[in-house]
Amino acid sequence: MGATFIFCADPIRPQRTDGHFADEACAARDLVHPVALIDHEALTAGDATAAVARVPKGSGAAWYRGWMLTAEQYGVLSDALTARGVTPATSPEDYRRAHELPGWYGVFEPVTPRSVWLPTTPGTPPAASDLAAAASALGGGPAVVKDYVKSRKHEWHEACFVPDLADTRRLASVVARFLELQGDALVGGVVIRAFERFRPGVGEARVWWVDGSPVLVTAHPDSPGLRPEPDPAFVRPLVAALGCRFVTTDLALREDGEWRVVEVGDGQVSDLPKGAAARQLLRRLAAAGTPPTV
Repeated sequence: MGATFIFCADPIRPQRTDGHFADEACAARDLVHPVALIDHEALTAGDATAAVARVPKGSGAAWYRGWMLTAEQYGVLSDALTARGVTPATSPEDYRRAHELPGWYGVFEPVTPRSVWLPTTPGTPPAASDLAAAASALGGGPAVVKDYVKSRKHEWHEACFVPDLADTRRLASVVARFLELQGDALVGGVVIRAFERFRPGVGEARVWWVDGSPVLVTAHPDSPGLRPEPDPAFVRPLVAALGCRFVTTDLALREDGEWRVVEVGDGQVSDLPKGAAARQLLRRLAAAGTPPTV
């Protein structure tokens, strides 16, 4: 049995798919799979009932393909869909595990930059002593600052990069600025990741996994003109160990020639670059439908 695809509606013309996902919605319809729309703004404003009002009741298994949601928002969406007889193919628990670094880091630790994290709330920097202890745990050297999901890489020097963790004053300054810029968008807390140098001009590859199998390898949306093609075999057992049905892994080539996992994400909210084989991905998701029988 196939699955319904749920996309975000255009906020101005709610009967149409948001333009960012229009190509995917067209591909789903061309494959003769049901498409439903949700109101993303209503969902993030806290009105889940209004958000899912246009999703047909009893639609069965469904995949979400839309704008990023916090784990809490996804849980609310899942509950609202379930109340309408719609079963999200990804559970809220799996969404959080793939979406937030603390959920996936333990599995991918051997192949991703060393990381530590400090839970905190928006506008509340961790204590200086806690930052110093975190820096010490990473053993010094350069690092980047982010939250459980996002960095401020476009404000690289002021809110992302720390040249040397031994300079705890600089670390505190970068963390404070990062928190200031993130504001209420902060997810979970502060993450400090060891900085690794990757080969310039290669770009990142985004691997799309469904039920533990690599379905598609695309460019990263930030560098669509660069299309590296790593062998994702080394990641496969780790994806299986994570146990989430639909995930992405972003791979980058380190200076020493080793491919590294720089990010893991829930596939439902991972951006598909323009021109990528949406049909191939959607066909595999539709075939997956409900969880496989063990």
